[in-house]
This record gives sequence, C-alpha cells and structure tokens, in this order.
Amino acid sequence: MTLRFAIHVNVRHIFIKAVFLIALLLLLAPPVASAPPAKTLDFGDQWQEQTFRKTAPTTYQQLNEAGKPIMRAQANGAASGLVYEIDFDPAVYPILKWRWKIDQVLPLGDARTKAGDDYPARVYVVFPKWFKPATQSINYIWANRLPQGEVIPNPFFDNARMVAVRSGNGDAGIWHTECRNIYRDYQAIFGEAPPRAGAIAIMTDADNTGGTATGYYADIQLLTAPKESDPATFCGHKDTR
Repeated sequence: MTLRFAIHVNVRHIFIKAVFLIALLLLLAPPVASAPPAKTLDFGDQWQEQTFRKTAPTTYQQLNEAGKPIMRAQANGAASGLVYEIDFDPAVYPILKWRWKIDQVLPLGDARTKAGDDYPARVYVVFPKWFKPATQSINYIWANRLPQGEVIPNPFFDNARMVAVRSGNGDAGIWHTECRNIYRDYQAIFGEAPPRAGAIAIMTDADNTGGTATGYYADIQLLTAPKESDPATFCGHKDTR
C-alpha cells in the first residue's frame, strides 16, 4: 500500500466516524422546544356572563361582519360583562391583542368618580387571589374623558386599575387594533412581576350614568413573546370602519 493511498483511506475512515458521531449526537440531543401557540379567545360558550345584583344586564350579541365573528354590546342604563376563564402566565403570554369599536362615549362618564364609572368598551385582565377582595385587575378602557395613556385606580375597587387606551369620540366608529404587554403593564402599575392570570373579560356598561353605550369586540388573542417585548410590533393591522 502506498503512502498516498494509506493517507486517503485513513482520512476517509476518520470522516465516516465523524459523520456517524454527529448523527448519533443529533439523535440523542433533546428536542428544541417550540414557542407555545397563540391563544385565540373565540366567542362561544366559554364566555360566561357576569351580572350584577339589581342591575339590568348589557345585551351581548354575536354577529358576523365581513365574514368575521364579532361581539356587539349594548347597554341602556345597564351593566354586565362576559368572562373567559383562562389560566396563563403573563411571562409566557405577555401580549394581549384585540380589536374594538364604539359608537360614542358616554357624556356623563368619568373614570375618576363612582357616578361616572361607565365605559362604552373595556377589556379586563384578571389576577385572582384566594382572598377575593385582594383580586387584582387591569382594565383597558375606552375612556370618556380620562386622557389617553393615564392610569388610575377604579373609584369602587382600588385593586382594579383603569388604563385609558383610547379616549373620547375622535376615534369612534372605526375598528382599532390594540396590543398591550400585560407583563410590563402590571409591573409598571403594581410595582412587581405579575402572578398568573385567571381570566380575560369584556364589558360595556352604562348603569352608573344612566346613559346608553354600544361597543364592539373582535379577535381577542394572547400571544407568546419575550416578556419585555414592545407590544406595538404586534399591531400591524390598519384601522378600518
């Protein structure tokens, strides 16, 4: 056997062993974990109505618009909500995305007062506690007059915080897509990392003002992302009438 042939055979042998070793390592390596899928909160039986004693309920009606399911909520001096119970970790699902629209705000509505605590549309994230009075929530509201971006305690429940995502009639009559980072919002509002959440809710109410309000909701989703993600990067849809 010539030296050149011997070197060639040896190199080929080493190459085959290396390929086998790589293949073996790939087989034994743990599978790469894929990101959990988005959670879409389709309207249906899992949305349960929450009513209030001595208060007429809001009328919720599931409709189709342009082939897509939406929920219309009409309150005439009334109040009730729809609750979707879902246990999730905001560190894994930090992005809450939805679409909404209103006809108009309530003229007497004012988030700072008990008498004005009505909204044409709001979306809740609920953080339940075993001691129910300690339950916390973030209320993303379409405010009547509270400036956009302002955050205040609810006048009835200090552990419920009102976040004015939109305000006034300037954006009324148009579908808007909203994206919020629940993890970051909770941390900024309550000063600590959020616990597990237990529900998402929607509500259109007009019982305190005695007025009339109509809101529309659609495409409510929980999205996976790094917990410090900018929520604006997830809102690529244009606003539509």
